[in-house]
Amino acid sequence: MTGKRKIPGSGIYCITGEEFSRGRTNPEVVREMIAAEIKIIQYREKEKLPLHKYRECLEIRRMTGDAGTIFIVNDDVALALAVKADGVHIGQEDLPIEKVRELVGDEMIIGLSTHTPTQAREAAAKGADYIGVGPLYRTFTKKDVCEPVGLEYLDYVVSNCSLPFVAIGGIKESNIGEVAGRGARLICAVTEILEADNIGQKIDALRGKIMYVAGRNKVA
Repeated sequence: MTGKRKIPGSGIYCITGEEFSRGRTNPEVVREMIAAEIKIIQYREKEKLPLHKYRECLEIRRMTGDAGTIFIVNDDVALALAVKADGVHIGQEDLPIEKVRELVGDEMIIGLSTHTPTQAREAAAKGADYIGVGPLYRTFTKKDVCEPVGLEYLDYVVSNCSLPFVAIGGIKESNIGEVAGRGARLICAVTEILEADNIGQKIDALRGKIMYVAGRNKVA
């Protein structure tokens, strides 16, 4: 890394998850995401052995580095450091953000999942570079996920939080316009993308929904 990268101000935030990828490997999926001009990708794998994850992340780090795509590792600080990722994303039950910052230094991005206004305020106070806002809708992507926080929490963050944020959790092509319409600019859809027959086409369709809402809001 050569200095801390900046989280994209808008677009689609992609996350890997091989169990949902219809037989495609994580590097294969990442290659399709990069071809679709995704600017930020998070590696999330809970069940694989550490060596397997390390080897995958080395390959993904090479691909994202060549493409100029931001590469985030979920939960695993040691793995993020080992492969020289751009950042690490942690949850409320992971190491405290202050300790993570001590471990990774000032040049690595730290993202923090949040579910309440209090957590959003604490994330800002403790030095998070961005926050995850959700899950907005019910999701089964993660086994330990909390109950949906609803769009009211998204409304709070849009109006009150100065940190960059990614809206996440149960977001599909059918509801992404609603999320964008509430003010979310960076939006994550996990299984909607991973389970698609054609990942590039699905990303284009999601972008189209977001752009439609943006254009409608300008007219209004």
